[in-house]
Amino acid sequence: MSAQVLSIDTPAAFKAALTQCVELLRAGELVGLPTETVYGLAANALHPEAVARIFAVKGRPAHNPVIVHVAGVEMARRCVAEWTPPAEKLAAAFWPGPLTLILPRSGIIPDLITAGGQTVGVRWPSHPFIQAVIRRCDFPLAAPSANLSSQISPTTAEHVRKSLGDKIRLIIDGGPSHVGIESTVLDLTCKPARVLRPGMIHDESLVAVLGELQPAERGRRPDAGEGATPEIVRSPGLLLKHYSPQARLVIWQWQDEEDLKSQISNLKSQIHDAHILAHTRIPFHREFGRVSVMPHDPQAFARAIYAELHRSDEAGAKLIVVEALPDAGEWQAITDRLRRAAA
Repeated sequence: MSAQVLSIDTPAAFKAALTQCVELLRAGELVGLPTETVYGLAANALHPEAVARIFAVKGRPAHNPVIVHVAGVEMARRCVAEWTPPAEKLAAAFWPGPLTLILPRSGIIPDLITAGGQTVGVRWPSHPFIQAVIRRCDFPLAAPSANLSSQISPTTAEHVRKSLGDKIRLIIDGGPSHVGIESTVLDLTCKPARVLRPGMIHDESLVAVLGELQPAERGRRPDAGEGATPEIVRSPGLLLKHYSPQARLVIWQWQDEEDLKSQISNLKSQIHDAHILAHTRIPFHREFGRVSVMPHDPQAFARAIYAELHRSDEAGAKLIVVEALPDAGEWQAITDRLRRAAA
């Protein structure tokens, strides 16, 4: 099987792709879909066999839950046992957008979605195509990132094709993801609410709506969530190793080019096998395999990082060196992804 890739760059193409996509999803098939965060591997979230295919295709461990994607608050309400006042406030402020809310699950949500837990993550994505698909299907979609488990998330249709193109029938090309990393995941089952997975909606923005937020324990990776056992996690993206390129990835600071070369040599690595992703101290030596100048802006950096990791792997890098990021709240989510990629 080789996936068909359909563009949606004209109204006619959008309509044709929508029809084909909905037919497959209603039949229990999987489809690669664009969202504003990363591309998702979508299935009917209320169809246990279809959800099981997601786990099989990705090689995803069963203890890693998946997010349910909805089109509107009314559909979100059907997926949860209780739609709380904080959820209402957050949805009004940030939906559609890159924020996932953890709430008690309703009876319609299959166990596999929640990894056997009693909570579910729901999100209303902002990409117009996945919105149209969900509205036409009239059921929510399970849609984790459309790549093999623990590998780099896809931000283009081509990334999906290279990872899963021989495992699914259809991929929709909606252009590059404009957020570029996965959504913020906020646990509303504890008081105050707590961020389980950081994203580009930052703590300051959440506090402005909620009034308070449980502080993250710096230097410690997020746990499963308050009241969860070690075997049950409430959010995807909490596994220690995640978002990983094939090459070894390290996060370093360096004083100058010679310092950088010395650090690479200390790893017993060859300079010409090292790809450098730098935002402030840019090396210019031609001995490096590749040097990418990354944006010194967190939103632009997030849009670019996964694509740069894909390029380094495709070019045969054996070592990817990422310049350490600023220690500021707006960089927290990107730092989280890079640390897991380096694990």
